[in-house]
Amino acid sequence: MADLIGDVDPIKAASERRSLSDEEVIHYGLIPRTHRGIFAINELPDLQTRIQVGLLNIMEERDVQIRGFPIRLPLDVCIVYSANPEDYTNRGTIITPLRDRIDSQIMTHYPATIEDSMAITAQEAWVARTGAPVAKIPRLLRELVESVAFAARKSTFVDQSSGVSARLTIAAIENVVSNAEHRALANGEAAAVPRVCDLYAALPAVTGKIELVYEGEQEGPAAVSRRVLGDAVQQLFTKYFPNAVPAKPKSRRPAPEGPMKGSKDPAAEETIYKPVLDWFAKGNKVELTDSMPAADYVRALEKVEGLRELAQKHLKPEGDDEIALAMEFTLEGLHQHSLVAREELDSKVSYRDMLRQMFESL
Repeated sequence: MADLIGDVDPIKAASERRSLSDEEVIHYGLIPRTHRGIFAINELPDLQTRIQVGLLNIMEERDVQIRGFPIRLPLDVCIVYSANPEDYTNRGTIITPLRDRIDSQIMTHYPATIEDSMAITAQEAWVARTGAPVAKIPRLLRELVESVAFAARKSTFVDQSSGVSARLTIAAIENVVSNAEHRALANGEAAAVPRVCDLYAALPAVTGKIELVYEGEQEGPAAVSRRVLGDAVQQLFTKYFPNAVPAKPKSRRPAPEGPMKGSKDPAAEETIYKPVLDWFAKGNKVELTDSMPAADYVRALEKVEGLRELAQKHLKPEGDDEIALAMEFTLEGLHQHSLVAREELDSKVSYRDMLRQMFESL
């Protein structure tokens, strides 16, 4: 209360030899000294109830009372409060009389588009670092990081009343860049280009920023975070690529003379993913790690027939580094659509044929 409103200053009374009942010994707090200004209080519910009561006179009569002194100072001050929704925390609430005296309540919201979210993250994230390899963050990876937050805000395992703040994407992209810098330093590379596998290094940024409902608690924070990452990849994949799971053909009544010769089942038509899937069906696999040099990383992805052409056609990457990221993203998107199997062994990620892995597991 003394900090905000004011109090009697005994040191001033002793040094000036004044009585404690003298108005000259009053110490004025921050709000009276903000006359003709704007005073902001963050996290208003955390303020103790008795201190909130001290704000009632200022909000209504625009004057202050300090230790019972009959002082009326006309204050010209605009007070701005910030608070999370009441169900966000159990630490405290805003008392009803004070809420009644607030003129306007402005409800904010999360970014509605990925473009706005990327602009906020680019403004706040610490990725332009000195004394380290230059971090080059492709647009595809920025979109992928933002898609994680959008997927978390739709997940049934995440408590939506608590919300998913922009701090998640800020911390996630910083972790991703840090992992890329660590790899570049270890391999003696001048540029640090993040990869899709680096996104799993940002799991701590996701688990620490979301509140789970009961079903989510049963799954566990790590499992929910991985599912959110998978949903983000799947949503972004459908934005750039055609449907990876073709719809079932409608049943058609055969003609009276029987089916036409040379007719072809629509479900059996070749898709744009067939060259990639056929390569895995031959027993081939791709093994990636978040520590392998860039040259080995590109060489491993180039082995997949048709993958480079597929990524270039739909993602239109620029430069070899972005092409490699686009190819890995394409593999991860096919995995999220259950077309390619993905297996994690220690720090190694292996992509292989889905059907072959199912039979081996049996």
